Amino acid sequence: MNTIISMLLVAISGTALAQTNYDEANVPPYTLPDPLLAEDGKSVRNISQWEKQRRPEILLLFSQYVYGHTLGGDTLAHKVIAVDKQALGGLATRKEVVIYLTADHSRPLHVLIYLPNNRSGAVPVFMGLNYAGNQGVSADPGIRITTRWTRFAKQPGFPDGYANAQSRGVYASRWPIELILSRGYGIVTSYYGDLQVDRPDIDTMDDSFHRWFAQQTGKQQDSSSWGAIGVWAWGLSRMLDYLEEDRDVDSKRVAVIGHSRLGKTALWAAAQDQRFAMAISNNSGEGGAAIARRAYGERIEDLNRSFPHWFNGNFKQFDGKEDQLPVDFHELLSLIAPRPLYVASGSEDLWADPQGEYLSLYHAGPVYRLYKQPVLQDAEPPVVGEVRTVGNLGYHNRPGKHDINRYDWERYLDFADKHL
Repeated sequence: MNTIISMLLVAISGTALAQTNYDEANVPPYTLPDPLLAEDGKSVRNISQWEKQRRPEILLLFSQYVYGHTLGGDTLAHKVIAVDKQALGGLATRKEVVIYLTADHSRPLHVLIYLPNNRSGAVPVFMGLNYAGNQGVSADPGIRITTRWTRFAKQPGFPDGYANAQSRGVYASRWPIELILSRGYGIVTSYYGDLQVDRPDIDTMDDSFHRWFAQQTGKQQDSSSWGAIGVWAWGLSRMLDYLEEDRDVDSKRVAVIGHSRLGKTALWAAAQDQRFAMAISNNSGEGGAAIARRAYGERIEDLNRSFPHWFNGNFKQFDGKEDQLPVDFHELLSLIAPRPLYVASGSEDLWADPQGEYLSLYHAGPVYRLYKQPVLQDAEPPVVGEVRTVGNLGYHNRPGKHDINRYDWERYLDFADKHL
């Protein structure tokens, strides 16, 4: 029986891969929703109309049909549990903070902070979630190892899905901490599994965030409630709550950043929470920066089949029907206007649709123009390896695969130097 099921899954997977389009010539014509056309049919012509009418409309549509309505919002208690002022050989001050998601402290969110010691006053920071636990971002032996399950079972450092000492620094290449510190910025991160474990069956388990949240608040899940991306984005805002009380951090200069699914998360967090001063999407693809209607690479159906827990229940009605989605993802980017926004792709990451990611940034331009911001003028993406920045908008398509590396971070740091 298991063999038969496996063969069926392979057949289904093969069919899906065979239908994936990687040819620009096969992208059908499509019409994008106009971010400046209100639901009453009137054109938005000024900032007041945008901020009071149209922006809330688009935000509501993404809540209703894509990421789900955010059910929480309260500022939570926190505790600084460790400080090392001579971390990384004296280069940095390392702080570890616990944000308590519940009054009985039964569900903690562990936050790791590095701040450059060569600083005067509060510093700007990059904030993002990580995939493998805080100990995975650096080989620093002082970082506490996560005790929560990860999705890396049988990989070095995660023999049974739980991290051990060998997991230290496994993703250090994605977090060039010394480089970031040397440029005058701090770094703030938490393990996304502290908020919601990244597995489709999580709501059948005792560890379910949704089950716990319903018990704590009485707010039950329905088809429009938040999926995992919504929960992760909510956690980023709670981390920002803490930073507003940390005198070593300039909470007015926080750039939220994420790679892949956490790039989607960073965009949704910045769209909802305008306290984030800058947003960076790295290879976020479908359901993130890419235009859904382009029918290129990953599609909504692929997302909902492989990761049904990321989005809300209503998103599933648009499997194979992207043209019926009331929004598209250039409108997600428009919600970040007029703040600085950087979108990046990988040239070999066709699944994430690099051209669609660029076009989303291009089509967010009309909203940035409302704020008298210069916008991208050319619908043709830059060549691989070229950086294109105009005003508060930035883009590059880095040579290589689906990843975030030092090259990407150098571009983000250059962008931050201009805007933070």
